[in-house]
Amino acid sequence: MSKVENRGLSAPKPGALARLLLNWFKQNARDLPWRRTRDPYAIWISEVMLQQTQVKTVIPYWQRWMRRLPDVRALARARPDAVLKRWEGLGYYLRARNLQKAARTIVDRHGGRFPERFDEWVALPGIGRYTAGAICSIAFNQPTPVLDGNVIRVLTRVFGIAENPRRRETNAGLWRLAQDLVRAAARRQRPGERNCSYFNQSLMELGAVICTPRQPKCPLCPVRKHCVAGREKRTDEIPNLAPQPASTARRFAAFVVERKGCFLVRRRPASVVNSQLWEFPNVELDGSRTKGWQLAENLFRSRPFAIKPLQQVRHTITRYRITMDVYRVEFANGTAPRLENGCWRSWFELRKLAFPSAHRKILQMLETRPTYQVGSFRRTTPTT
Repeated sequence: MSKVENRGLSAPKPGALARLLLNWFKQNARDLPWRRTRDPYAIWISEVMLQQTQVKTVIPYWQRWMRRLPDVRALARARPDAVLKRWEGLGYYLRARNLQKAARTIVDRHGGRFPERFDEWVALPGIGRYTAGAICSIAFNQPTPVLDGNVIRVLTRVFGIAENPRRRETNAGLWRLAQDLVRAAARRQRPGERNCSYFNQSLMELGAVICTPRQPKCPLCPVRKHCVAGREKRTDEIPNLAPQPASTARRFAAFVVERKGCFLVRRRPASVVNSQLWEFPNVELDGSRTKGWQLAENLFRSRPFAIKPLQQVRHTITRYRITMDVYRVEFANGTAPRLENGCWRSWFELRKLAFPSAHRKILQMLETRPTYQVGSFRRTTPTT
């Protein structure tokens, strides 16, 4: 029998764990802006932003988002490009597109009223079991479980669960354990209290600030006396996650082309990573030693008059390490190069478009280096 099911005498009882964590959270919870409201919209946005992203990164994004898109109707009627621009830099852009799809569903099918039932939330685009549980517990104080990376780490260590938590059977057992715990917190609730909300947040908080992946702060943990992994000196072994795949290096060449104060860009197709975002013309290198002017000629189907390296951009996303060599390209007599799906955008228009992080760095370079700015872009003499 899995240790998730057979927790034994050494593991804490759900009620005792709930009491300890609720008391700790009330005294130690970080003052995060989305914790100052019970608005399900604000909580929903924060939970989606926090997926795969650190709190310190999310805070300014969430604040800007709430100023520009303060409620579900504003999100539903916003231009998709404006939504992506608000998300620019957070990555995993499907999250932003699903937010707007879900907002439109809430407005169209629910009259703008937020559903309160778990099954209604998971029926919305982009809402999984964790997000639905977080919204229902935090916004509506319902005893719905949550299980993200932080919570998995806390539960596997406290209860000494040595199996890989990503295994189907073990993961299902962890969900049942999380359900037992939040229900135990609900049973301790007195009138006016929000135990379900605070307990689930306490699990997340403990994993974020105390029970960290490396060098956990065990002496500060409110449940250290009950923690199996801490008692057995196994916090380095638990959770027992499979090793991450090795990162892969990828190399690109990108080209900045200006004509009459406009720059050549294109939109990424719907079927690829970072779909619908904008980018400067680029090609992925295959390991050959092809020169920059040859790459430009192949891409634009026209031999450049001049080409000059501008900078090298480095960026890491998921398991890829990206290196992008950026060139400034000019064509003879102001000839407009041909580029599939390419279009010309002014400097003012560029700043309104959403770019993937690597290409946003190119835009920032053009903005911050006077030699390359629009209007003075041609002051540097190109080399052939």
